[in-house]
Amino acid sequence: MGRLFWKFFAAFWLALMLTIVMAISAAWLLRYFHPPEQRSYEAERLSLMLRSAASVLASGDEAGTQAMLRDWQARRLQPTLYVIDAAGRELLGRSLPAQELRDLAARAAQPLGGVLSVSGRHGARYWVLARADDAAALLANARGKPPSIWVPISASMLVSLAISALLAWYFAQPIRSLRWAIHTVAEGRLETRVLPRMGRRRDEIADLGQDFDRMAQQLQQLVGAQSRLLHDVSHELRSPLARLQAAIGLARQRPDKVDSSLERIEREAQRLDSLVGELLTLARLEAGSAEVARERIDLVELVAAIADDAQFEARASGREVRLQAEGEFVAEVGAELLYRAFENVIRNAVKYTAPGSTVDITVQASPSTLQVTVADRGPGVAEAELARMFEPFRRLDERPGVAGFGLGLAIARRAIESHGGQISASPRVGGGLCMTLSLPAQPA
Repeated sequence: MGRLFWKFFAAFWLALMLTIVMAISAAWLLRYFHPPEQRSYEAERLSLMLRSAASVLASGDEAGTQAMLRDWQARRLQPTLYVIDAAGRELLGRSLPAQELRDLAARAAQPLGGVLSVSGRHGARYWVLARADDAAALLANARGKPPSIWVPISASMLVSLAISALLAWYFAQPIRSLRWAIHTVAEGRLETRVLPRMGRRRDEIADLGQDFDRMAQQLQQLVGAQSRLLHDVSHELRSPLARLQAAIGLARQRPDKVDSSLERIEREAQRLDSLVGELLTLARLEAGSAEVARERIDLVELVAAIADDAQFEARASGREVRLQAEGEFVAEVGAELLYRAFENVIRNAVKYTAPGSTVDITVQASPSTLQVTVADRGPGVAEAELARMFEPFRRLDERPGVAGFGLGLAIARRAIESHGGQISASPRVGGGLCMTLSLPAQPA
C-alpha cells in the first residue's frame, strides 16, 4: 500500500480520535460552567428542597411550611430539612446540636453548604437547613449529571469541520497545481514544472507531479528536436537544390556542356533520393511504424559478413579490420534494419580510424544477449558530444566534401532500440572511439 493510503488512514483515524477526545473533554469541562447545585442529581435535589421550603416561608405561610416538612418526613425524603426561626426554635420542635446552630451563617455562604437564609413577609428571619452530616453524605455519593446531547454533537461537528477543511486543503492544493501545470503546457509553455510547487510532499501525488515534469521535459526535448530536424532538413535540401539549379542554368548557358550538366543533375537527384529515403526510414522508426519483414538469421554471421566487406575496403586505404567472434545468435529480427545499423557503425570506424591502424570488432554471444563492440583508432569524440552524436544530422566530421547526411547513427540507434537493444559510445583507451551495440534475445 502506498504512502497516500497511509496518509488517508492516519488522517481519518486521527480525526476520529480527536473528535472523541474533544467530545469527552467538552462534556467534562462544561460541568464546571454550571452552578454547583446543578452538577449532580443529589445537589440539584438538595437545592430544590431548600428553595421550596424557603419559598413557602417567604410567602408568610409558616403552617404550610410545617405541613410540607411533616410530609417529607413521613415520606422519608433525604436529606431531612429543618427550619429555625429567629428565636432559635425548630418549627416542628426537633432538636439540633448547638454546633449546627453556630455554623449556620458560615454554611449559608458556601455554594453547597445546605443552608438558606429566608426573610418572611413580616420581617421574620428563618434558616432552612439540612444537617451538615446529612448534606455531606448526600453529596459524597452524588452522581454527575450527563451533559446535553448537543454538547458532544457540537464538539464533534467543530472538530470534524476543522480537520476536514485541513485535509481538503492538503489534498486539493497539489491537484490545483497539477491542473494549472496541465493548462499551461496545453498553451505551449513546455518549460512548466509542477514539482517545486508541491514543497516537501513525499507521496503518490508528488510522484505524479514528478512524472508530469518528466513528461513535460520529454515533450520539450521532442518539440525542440523536431524544430532542429526541420531546420536541418531544410539546410540539407537547400545545398543539392542549389546545385541542381546551377547545373540547369549552366546547361542553358552552355549547350555544349549539356552532358556534364546532366551527370551533375543525376548525381544531385540521387543524393536527394538517398536523403529522402533515410528521412523516411528515420521517421518510421521514430514513430514505431516501420514495416520491416522479420526473418530468422544468425546475427553473428551477419556481423561477420559486414566485417568481411569492410576489410576489403579498408585494405585499399591502408587500414585493417580484425574480427573476434564465436558461437551463434539466431533470432527472428528485421535483418535489413540491423544490417544497416551494424554496417553504418563498422564503416564509420573504418572511415575515421588512422591509416595503418586496425578496427577491432568483438562479438560476444550468449543465450540471452548479443554484444558487438567496434573500436577504432581515429580522432575520437569529445565527452560532451558522445550522447549527441546519435541525433539526426549530427556529423562526426564537418569538413566539406565528406559524404553523408549525419543520419546513419540516428537510424542505427532507432533500429537497435526497435529490437529492445541499446547502442552507446565511449572513448577508447589509447585514443579512438569504442561503439557498443547490445541486443537481447528476440521472441519467436
